[in-house]
Amino acid sequence: MKVHEYQAKDLLKAAGVAVPAGIVATTPEEAGAAFDELGGGLIVVKAQVHAGGRGKGVAIDANADRDEALEIASGKKPRPEGMAKGVQLVQSRKAAVDAAASLLGKTLVTYQTGAEGSPINKVLVTVGHNIARELYLGLAVDRGEQSPVLMVSTEGGVEIETVAHETPEKIHRETVDVGLGLAGFQARKVCHVLGLKGETAKKGEIFFKNFVKLFIDLDASLAEINPLIVTEDGDVLALDCKLNFDDNALFRHKDIAPLLDPAEEDPAELRAGKSGLSYVSLDGNIACLVNGAGLAMSTMDLIKFHGGEPANFLDVGGGASKDQVLEGFRILLASPTVKAVLVNIFGGIMKCDIIASAILAAYDEIDFRVPLVVRLEGTNVEAGKKLIEESGRKIITATGLTDAAQKVVAAAKGAV
Repeated sequence: MKVHEYQAKDLLKAAGVAVPAGIVATTPEEAGAAFDELGGGLIVVKAQVHAGGRGKGVAIDANADRDEALEIASGKKPRPEGMAKGVQLVQSRKAAVDAAASLLGKTLVTYQTGAEGSPINKVLVTVGHNIARELYLGLAVDRGEQSPVLMVSTEGGVEIETVAHETPEKIHRETVDVGLGLAGFQARKVCHVLGLKGETAKKGEIFFKNFVKLFIDLDASLAEINPLIVTEDGDVLALDCKLNFDDNALFRHKDIAPLLDPAEEDPAELRAGKSGLSYVSLDGNIACLVNGAGLAMSTMDLIKFHGGEPANFLDVGGGASKDQVLEGFRILLASPTVKAVLVNIFGGIMKCDIIASAILAAYDEIDFRVPLVVRLEGTNVEAGKKLIEESGRKIITATGLTDAAQKVVAAAKGAV
């Protein structure tokens, strides 16, 4: 689960991590009032969307050419004069109002959102600072280390992927013990690597320790501050912040779950989540309904191998009910891009005859406008196959995973 920058900064502040003062606005008038409340001077108005690249992003109306906007946001085309960016510096109340008006209600296109963009419903009006240095700070779970890893770099303000590719030696890593947090010697080492000295280093140590504690305490999966700034006065501040949380741990954080912004989420993924289904939208045209994450990944791999493109990842789980399977089909067939559906079930807790009954019920209840390929294996497989074969429905059966992948790819291409 992702949260907006302003929400992430609220969490950082509550954890003792220094952030610039800021106020959220949903109208241009609120942005003007926020400018006054923050004391004027140098102020930044920032579009609140779940994407990076906002500073180079393009705020567009509904009728604008989104492909062209993406080329501008990606630097492939020059930016026309007057085209609004996602992050704007202002120095007057009127400019703050105008900046908010140029963003709110628009769609922000960045290199991360793609041409589809993200809706701008809120802006963050925040205090600007005289920046002496821009640094990078990130925390992610390293599966190989089986621990969170703190990453820092002197190359702040630049996409970390670019730094990792071009100058990997500029990224310093510290493995974090989840029971102890960031040790004092590690915090001092990080300050040394970043060139922080004196009082600034002391502030940095506090910043890094509290940042890591927040990550662990809130079951975050990713935390990134880019840039982490050092001001001319020697303060260390999170100028921007990205926080992602482990969905499977949200039951422990009743205050975090309500921060979800439905406008930023895929409607199909939200719908699936409400039914207890694990679903991720993809760009292909072959929909998949599978039980088990590993089997789902293998299914998608084989579809790709045989020349097809998966439209989704959908794991209905080992004990899905008939209603969950029906809802899974509804979600899959709601996409206009789907040309064929592959059901791949290995019966264990979920018996093959039960899933076969659910498939037939779905076939009668839902408009199957595309070919359906079914591969069943496992508990009660013969009973399940018999139900499908004797049903009289136009269902393509497969005898193995390779056979199923070949048949669904052919069906999507119109060969079946």
